[in-house]
Amino acid sequence: MTGPGTATRRGGRRFLHYGDLTDGSRLVTLLSSIRPDEVYHLGAQSHVRVSFDEPEFTGDTTGLGTTRLLEAIRLVGLQCRFYQASSSEMFGATPPPQDEATPFHPRSPYGAAKVYSYWITRNYREAYGMFAVNGILFNHESPRRGETFVTRKITRSVARIRAGLDDTVFLGNIDAVRDWGYAPEYVEAMWRMLQADEPRDYVVATGTAHTVRDFLGFAFAHAGLDWERHVRFDRRYIRPAEVDALVGDASLARDILGWAARTLPPELARIMVDADCAALDAAATTPTGDRPVAPAPVPRLGTPA
Repeated sequence: MTGPGTATRRGGRRFLHYGDLTDGSRLVTLLSSIRPDEVYHLGAQSHVRVSFDEPEFTGDTTGLGTTRLLEAIRLVGLQCRFYQASSSEMFGATPPPQDEATPFHPRSPYGAAKVYSYWITRNYREAYGMFAVNGILFNHESPRRGETFVTRKITRSVARIRAGLDDTVFLGNIDAVRDWGYAPEYVEAMWRMLQADEPRDYVVATGTAHTVRDFLGFAFAHAGLDWERHVRFDRRYIRPAEVDALVGDASLARDILGWAARTLPPELARIMVDADCAALDAAATTPTGDRPVAPAPVPRLGTPA
């Protein structure tokens, strides 16, 4: 949330307010106190594979959490702008390229919950005149990505293998096709949606298609490694219902918002590998800096390992 009471700077400090998407009354109190100008709703149980194990919790947070937040805004009477983090997982089995007019066919509890959130956001916009938009973001990655998500799992493993700390990474379906972009650029697109004259929904994507296998190649090659020597298949990471291909068409965002992706997957992989290697190098000594933890010297990026 952004506004006079949220993330306000006082001597360079920001303030974190506690809330819970499963507690509607707390959201009402929080919004009444903060009175933000803009609300960016990014909260969810956002791991697709986990949603199969926790379908009820995923529906309660990822789906109904959006309703609670929108209803809190309505009850408080806030004249704010609302961003809903929708997902390319809503398209699921519908073939690419996918844009704002593509039918939804989710293939996971997470995707189904996001479809609900998409439509409840549109409903509040149409029923109550709210400035509420859906950003249908395709996969957006950065060095801050959670370690259980496949891109970060790969780049973190590259850093550990390069340092001699690990030798193998276990993955599921490496033939899945995804449209990966750079998260900071996608956040800019989110912000642009709330600065527009009229509320509407937008796809945010690079428009490029790469497999997990491709991303492995980009990441391992950047560290001078051969991914085929280090990657093993593990059936535990296969979803009960797979999504074969997600590739977005962000023409509307380009034409109306003036937004376009600049960082494509090969460069994205290099950014993430560099960050994970730098983090591991920085942690390779004890807090006193007197002895290395890694058992072997670390080769420079771009040289054979």
